[in-house]
Amino acid sequence: MVNSLEGNPPCQESIPGQVLDCAGKLLDLNSPRVMGILNVTPDSFFDGGQFDSLQHAAAHAREMVEAGAAVIDVGGESTRPGAEPVSAQEEIDRVVPVIEELSSSLQVPISVDTSKAQVMQAAVAAGAGLINDVTALRAPGSLEAALVAGVPVCLMHMQGEPRTMQAAPRYNDVVAEVRGFLEERARLCMDAGIARENIILDPGFGFGKALEHNLMLMKKLDLLVQSGFPVLVGISRKSMFEKLLGLPVEQRLSPGLALTALAVWKGASLVRTHDVAKTVQAVRACYAIMQVT
Repeated sequence: MVNSLEGNPPCQESIPGQVLDCAGKLLDLNSPRVMGILNVTPDSFFDGGQFDSLQHAAAHAREMVEAGAAVIDVGGESTRPGAEPVSAQEEIDRVVPVIEELSSSLQVPISVDTSKAQVMQAAVAAGAGLINDVTALRAPGSLEAALVAGVPVCLMHMQGEPRTMQAAPRYNDVVAEVRGFLEERARLCMDAGIARENIILDPGFGFGKALEHNLMLMKKLDLLVQSGFPVLVGISRKSMFEKLLGLPVEQRLSPGLALTALAVWKGASLVRTHDVAKTVQAVRACYAIMQVT
C-alpha cells in the first residue's frame, strides 16, 4: 500500500499554486498537509493558558513539527464564541516573541492567526510567512498590510463576529453563500495585487454556523475546492461535536479525525488541528487510498 504523502490527490490535479513561498520557507500543498495550532492566549476554548510562556510555546511547536506538522499557526487572540477582543499591542506582545523564536529555530513556515493590520505587520517582520485571518482581510488596513507583507494569506468565512456569531446564524444556501463570499474576497485581494497563488480559502466551520450549516459545508466541501484555491479546514475539538454527539471538548478527538479524513477525501489541502500526531496519521491513511488507481 502507498503510505507516502507525495503526489497529487485526483481531485486537486488542476489546482494551481500548490507550493506556497512563506517568507522563504516552502509549504508544499501538492498533497494534504497538517497545520498545528499554537494558541498563546489565556482563554482559547481548548488549550487556553497552556502555552502562554515562550518556553512552553516553543517546546510544543517543536513537538508538533516532529509529529508531522507542515506549518505552525500562532494565535494571540481567542476567536471562540463569546470571546472578548484584545488590543493590537497586547496581541503583538503575545505572538511576536514566539514567532521570532520559532522562525529562527524551525524549518517549517510560521503562520500568524490575526485580523489586525498592526499585528500582521509585526508578525511578518518577526518571521511569520503566512497570514491566517478569520475576517478575510476585512478589518481596516488589513488588506493593505497583507499586500505589503507579500506572504500568502488564508481568507476565512465568518458570519458576524466572535462575540455574537453563534447567536442565530442564518443562511438561505450556506454552501453557495460561503463560496460566493470567499471567491469575492479572493477577487478583491487579487485586484489589490495579492497573487492568486498566495490565497487559501477556509469555510470557517463553527464561525457563525449552526450544526446543520457545518454538516452541509462538509458534505459539499468539494464545491469549494472547485473554486481552484487551496482549501483549509479547521474542525479540531469544535463545539459542533457537542451538539452532534454530546461530547465535552476533551472527548472530541475521534469525530474530529473522522471529519478530517472526509475533508481530505473531498479535496482539502490543509487541515488545522490541536492534535497533530493523530491527525497526520488520519491524513496519511486517507491519502494513501486516494492514490490507489
